[in-house]
Amino acid sequence: MADEFNSEARKKPQFGTRFLNNQENVFQHNAWDDVEWNDDLIKQAQEKLKLNSEITVPVEDQVKYEDEANIFWDKFYNIHQNRFFKDRHWLFTEFPELTLKPNESESKSQASDPSQINIFEVGCGVGNTVFPILDTNSDSNVMVYCCDFSETAISLIKEHPDFDGKRCHPFVLDISSNSWNVPFPENSLNYIILIFVLSAIHPDKMQYVINQLVKYLKPGGQILFRDYGKYDMVELRFKPGQCLTDHFYVRGDGTRVYFFSEDEVHKIFSSAGLSQTQLYSSKRLQVNRGKQLKMYRIWIQAKYQKL
Repeated sequence: MADEFNSEARKKPQFGTRFLNNQENVFQHNAWDDVEWNDDLIKQAQEKLKLNSEITVPVEDQVKYEDEANIFWDKFYNIHQNRFFKDRHWLFTEFPELTLKPNESESKSQASDPSQINIFEVGCGVGNTVFPILDTNSDSNVMVYCCDFSETAISLIKEHPDFDGKRCHPFVLDISSNSWNVPFPENSLNYIILIFVLSAIHPDKMQYVINQLVKYLKPGGQILFRDYGKYDMVELRFKPGQCLTDHFYVRGDGTRVYFFSEDEVHKIFSSAGLSQTQLYSSKRLQVNRGKQLKMYRIWIQAKYQKL
């Protein structure tokens, strides 16, 4: 497998087709697509990580952040509610599978319709992926299940003016727990969406979570994944004392975040028996033209299929 700085060949655009071919033009636009890193950038990133991981969070505090993770996320959503997030309309560029064609003759009872498409978003937050999917597929036979371990987040989804209980089933679930109570049977889901959610749980529990999810995926169904990549700008901005373990940090509000490499992502999904259909690092250069600042973003995107 290539390391985290070597993306496999692929057909896209993803965010767009704006490429930086001349460094002198870097401040002409706010962002550039697929910006490759040179040795100097990699070295600078490694030096920053060495500094921000020299002092780690005390063990007793690490236990608190693990045991009270739902409390910290509840506080987060109580503070920000739905004003903090924007709907992820880029979703359909990155995952065109989620733009579904309507059935010619839609059944009146979706629950008994074998042609129904079942989508499950894990870590749905306040619905900024859920509602664009429902809106885009308003004429299709789509059922969206969604979970979060924040009761506040699930309540906000149910209070949304576009919420329809016939097409959307939100519920509270701690995916890292040993007991799962879900409203669908095994082998019933066409798509499982994991967007910036696996990074929020402890690395030791990630494999367990994916193994659990695979049980509910139909043969031929896919997991659609997007999350933070190692050396992303966000990781480099953490201060000493916020590091929990390698590439795993706690934010000031008590929520946690992990930063992945391509190899790690592949190992987790392939170990669960899934087949890779897409895996790459999306590297984007954002600039502040006023302050003449460069900000490098790295996300890992992947699609894995159940055979």
